[in-house]
Amino acid sequence: MNYTVLVTGAAYGTQNASTAFLFCESLIKMHHVLNSVFFYFDGVLNANIINKTPTDEFNLIQGWQALYEKHDVKLYVCTTAAERRGVVEDNSIANFKKGNLSPFFRLSGLLELGHAIYISDRIIQF
Repeated sequence: MNYTVLVTGAAYGTQNASTAFLFCESLIKMHHVLNSVFFYFDGVLNANIINKTPTDEFNLIQGWQALYEKHDVKLYVCTTAAERRGVVEDNSIANFKKGNLSPFFRLSGLLELGHAIYISDRIIQF
């Protein structure tokens, strides 16, 4: 079965993103196809590379990166939602020398989400 996962919860402060991550890992272990993960609303904060995780806690952002590296899962971030929350790729939005968007995430629009939904059997939102 083909899945798309929509993450609308921030990396920390709610369980949406961590539950989504665990669900994605389970899909892969059960040999389902995970087409992509789309981050929307506060979910775009999962792509903020500046987040600092205490050493005794699971680093969710590194977890998403590992999912990308090990299983080639596409990680899309809504461009508009990211801009509103200060997650930028380069200095075109703010006066940063380097943006805070993790290099494993790709800025995208809702058209990409629509396509992912179209080619999937299921979409799951967290």
